[in-house]
Amino acid sequence: MAKHVKRSTIPIYLVGVVWLVFGLFLSLSQPMDYVLCAVISIAAFVVGKAIFPDKHYQMPGQAEEKKEEKKAEKKPEAPKSTGNPEIDNLIKERERALSEMRRLNDSIEDETISAQIDHLEEVTSKIIDQVIKEPAKLPQIRRFLDYYLPTTLKILNAYDRMDAMGVSGDNIDSTKQRVERMMGTIVQAFDKQLDALFGAEAMDISTDITVMENLLAQEGLAGEGKKTTKSQGSDVTLEL
Repeated sequence: MAKHVKRSTIPIYLVGVVWLVFGLFLSLSQPMDYVLCAVISIAAFVVGKAIFPDKHYQMPGQAEEKKEEKKAEKKPEAPKSTGNPEIDNLIKERERALSEMRRLNDSIEDETISAQIDHLEEVTSKIIDQVIKEPAKLPQIRRFLDYYLPTTLKILNAYDRMDAMGVSGDNIDSTKQRVERMMGTIVQAFDKQLDALFGAEAMDISTDITVMENLLAQEGLAGEGKKTTKSQGSDVTLEL
C-alpha cells in the first residue's frame, strides 16, 4: 500500500480571510500594516493547521506494486512436477549438466575444446529433451546418464584444473593431450546416442516409404521407369 497525504485547505482560507479583513476594514497604507497582517496570517495558518491537520491514508500505488513485482521476479519459480519422478529427476540432471558445461566452457581457453563443449551441450539437451517428450525411451539413455555424461564432465573438470595451473609437466601435459584426443571420440559417441533414439522411428518411416512406393507403382502413380516386383516374398521397387 502507498502512503498519501491529503492536505487541509482551511489554513490557507484563514490566511485569505485575514488579508481580506485588513483590506476591507483595516488600513494597509503603512509598511507596519503589512507586517502586522503578515504576522496575523502566520498565526492564523498555524492555528488552522492545529485544528484542521492534514489527513494521512493508504491506497494501492504503482511504486508499491512495482516493488512487489520485483520481489516476485527475484523468487525463482519451483519447477512444476511432470507427475513422473524419473522425468522430474531427469529434468534436474539436464539443468545441472548443462550448467556445468557452460561453466567449464567459460573457464577452458582452448578454442577446439570450447567448440566441442558447445556441441556436447547442444546434443545433451536434445537427447534429454527427447526422452522428456517420450519417457518410454528413458531405458535407452540409462548408461548415457549414469556413466558417459558424468564421466565426460569429470574428464573436463580434470582438464580445467590442470590447465588452470599454468605450468608444464610430464603428467599434466600427457593427461591434457589424452583429453584433447579423447574429446573427438566423446563428441561422436554423444551424436550416436542422439541418433539411436530415432532408430525405431527411422525403421517405421522406412517401412512406410517402401509400402507407399509399391502402392504408387501398382496404381501407376509413381512415374515412368518404376514398377514393383517381389523378391523372397517382399515387394521391392526397381529402377529400370
